Amino acid sequence: MHAARHTPLPYVANRAVLTDATDLIARFGSEAAIEAAARADRSRDLGNVVHFCRWRQVERLVVLLTASEVIGTVH
Repeated sequence: MHAARHTPLPYVANRAVLTDATDLIARFGSEAAIEAAARADRSRDLGNVVHFCRWRQVERLVVLLTASEVIGTVH
């Protein structure tokens, strides 16, 4: 038996996080996660912790949505 690889699934706070993730994917394609990270960095630099955390959530969700392999349980 081999150990299962554990990939934590991102927390999705609300529908707006999903909307932002899909919008970034539509606008930036494979660069969407980089754009989300840049927005998080800008928010951090401005001292806006709430938006920093939100854009990090979006970044993680973009990575999950654009992954080429299935992550998590498949039913």
